Amino acid sequence: MRREGGVAEQSVDGRAVGTKPAAFPLFRGGSVPCPSGYAGRVATPDFILDLRAKVGHQQLWLSGATAVVTRERDDTVEVLLVRRSDTGEWTPVSGIVDPGEHPAVAAVREVAEEAGVEAEVEHLAWLTVTDVITYENGDRTQYIDHVFRCSWRSGDPRPVDGEASEAAFFTLGALPPMRPDQAERVRIGLSDDRVTRLH
Repeated sequence: MRREGGVAEQSVDGRAVGTKPAAFPLFRGGSVPCPSGYAGRVATPDFILDLRAKVGHQQLWLSGATAVVTRERDDTVEVLLVRRSDTGEWTPVSGIVDPGEHPAVAAVREVAEEAGVEAEVEHLAWLTVTDVITYENGDRTQYIDHVFRCSWRSGDPRPVDGEASEAAFFTLGALPPMRPDQAERVRIGLSDDRVTRLH
């Protein structure tokens, strides 16, 4: 997510209260316990802080973008994953779409900001909606997530903006453990049928 323009830092733990874990964890205020060794800090876009100042904890409907970035090395397909600095979990790059921003542009931006890699969108692999997420402070949010299949163009993966503690390409046979919802994003993003799933 963007850190420029006075974006505030907020604590997160990546888990919703009473629901399954969120693909786009976001908390306002308060310190939330994080796994040992993780900073637990991510940027919260100003537009969300402005909305929360007006609507309080009411449910927000936000757009997210997930980038399943692949590259080929020696006839082997690799996928880019980042280790979230707030939870320590491995996931594809994801983030919140800014107002007026095209989700495909957001996916490419997030890859550059979080992993230092230049990527190009190939196609929209999955359009899905998360469950309603209730955060520890009472904020409620639901996301429409745009999962894009992307191809690597240049750059060696590395944490850039602090939202990831690690960034790396993995072969498909050596993927690190992931939550089921994140593994499903990777699975669908890697599908070669180029059909957009709408479920």
